[in-house]
Amino acid sequence: MITSDQVREKYLKFFEKRGHKIINPAPLVLENDPTTLFTSSGMQPLVPYLMGEPHNDGKRLVDSQPAIRLQDIDEVGDNRHTTYFKMLGNWSLGDYFKKEQLSWIWEFLTKELRLPKEKLYVSVFEGDGLVPKDLESKRIWLDLGVGENQIFEYGVKKNWWSRSGTPSQMPVGEIGGPDSEIFFDFGDDLKLHENSQWKDEVCHPNCDCGRFLEIGNSVFIQYKKTDMGLEELPQRNVDFGGGLERITAALNNDPDMFKTDIYWPTIEKLEKITGKQYDDQRKNFRIIADHLRASEALIKDGLVPSNKMHGYVLRRLIRRIATKIDDFEKITDNRVIIEELKKFKVSLDKGLKEISKVEKITGKIAFNLYQSYGFPLELTVELFREKGQEVNLEEFRKEFEGHKEKSRSLSSGVFKGGLADHSPEVVKLHTATHLLLASLRKVLGPHVIQKGQNIIKERCRFDFPHTQKLDQVQLKEVEDMVNNVIKRGLPVSYKVMPKDEAIKTGAIHAFNEKYADTVKVYTIGDFSNEFCGGPHVENTKEIGHVTIKKQEKIGSGIIRIYAVLT
Repeated sequence: MITSDQVREKYLKFFEKRGHKIINPAPLVLENDPTTLFTSSGMQPLVPYLMGEPHNDGKRLVDSQPAIRLQDIDEVGDNRHTTYFKMLGNWSLGDYFKKEQLSWIWEFLTKELRLPKEKLYVSVFEGDGLVPKDLESKRIWLDLGVGENQIFEYGVKKNWWSRSGTPSQMPVGEIGGPDSEIFFDFGDDLKLHENSQWKDEVCHPNCDCGRFLEIGNSVFIQYKKTDMGLEELPQRNVDFGGGLERITAALNNDPDMFKTDIYWPTIEKLEKITGKQYDDQRKNFRIIADHLRASEALIKDGLVPSNKMHGYVLRRLIRRIATKIDDFEKITDNRVIIEELKKFKVSLDKGLKEISKVEKITGKIAFNLYQSYGFPLELTVELFREKGQEVNLEEFRKEFEGHKEKSRSLSSGVFKGGLADHSPEVVKLHTATHLLLASLRKVLGPHVIQKGQNIIKERCRFDFPHTQKLDQVQLKEVEDMVNNVIKRGLPVSYKVMPKDEAIKTGAIHAFNEKYADTVKVYTIGDFSNEFCGGPHVENTKEIGHVTIKKQEKIGSGIIRIYAVLT
């Protein structure tokens, strides 16, 4: 049986032989990109190049990118959802297009990995009012020998990619295009599937019943939205993404990703520690295995648990582990995880004390226990059942869904990563933070560096090290300096260069941050020179006027400034 590591190596070498440069993956934590918490796809660090910027390594690229996605964190526990995964990706930046891409990925799957052709199904874009059906991709699949009954057509929700969703929702300047997915068929044996509602007569590759698993998606970025509508791009791009975990599951011919070599050693350890079998503890064991893997990866990237932003996500992952297992020290030797688990056990004890004060349990109280202390619903149900009380599960679900909706709203802005919002307001504010940082350094000194950013359309939030809040004179001096530079109309430009070379130029960067071997350095006239990967205006006059709304001290030696466009 081929291991997941062998799959990754075969993939990289396959495309390297076809003229692709193997590029290093981006770090999971990209603090110099204020529109994202984590790298959430292989495409994310490459968006500027998909939009036309030249890449130092050429027009054909391939990599294996670790990624974190949190939108479906509450769905982890089934056979396919995870928070952490590795995305195999290959790109054409205006070079080859549909024929080469579909032929190569089909060859890789069927000849290199020897997946049975009869078990592979594909999908193509069925078209809508603005974009025609993708007949070219369908013809290519037929020419490759894919049967007519193995090709399915879907609309914009399944087989179209752009940052804003559908073609009609795309703003002027945005790029997008149809995509073609590949699915592995695990067969119609109902014993393989956890969804008991599966019915053969309604099953199809995109029905999410468990029979089919998407293992790859080729996105063809060929359109740009203009004032006149959608137009063909002069640089047509290919972006392929395939989940390593899912491809390995297909090679196992088992729809349960947690039975791959990626997770199974952890599952076996859990069976030994708890004395329970995987088949009886699937959901809990899957959550532990995924969250442990994700936590270890984030810690390796330099993250520590905290109550803010990135660190809060890590803390949430670790604390979910604590609710699923008591003897946690036997599942990992990572001291950061063990110490966080120990701290959380104290919170669980507090939850038990709170429960002792509750005379009558309600769904809302059960949710508050879950939200405030991470106290598991099943444990709350069990404890109050002993008292002859039942938890109103419908009320709990209502509170829980409201919480999830808030989380999804946050995901659309931050958790989804750099693809989520490149609106004009965000781009202006992002460029303004360069001016803010440079101004703070001139007023306060060179110890000022970026310690964190969060930018939404309404405001930017900027954290930096300093012993105390600025006085009113200093605050006005910084604000005036920013706006004077804006009025000068300085050009905003960038250079892509090796990291070591960029550091020698004196460009501002975070000394404790992990950067890729090749970085982008943005220069704003003679005023600012800084490592950055986010979106920018072309001239400072586009920003308008910046007003510093408030400042606050958020921790020992960290000051936070809020600024808006006025």
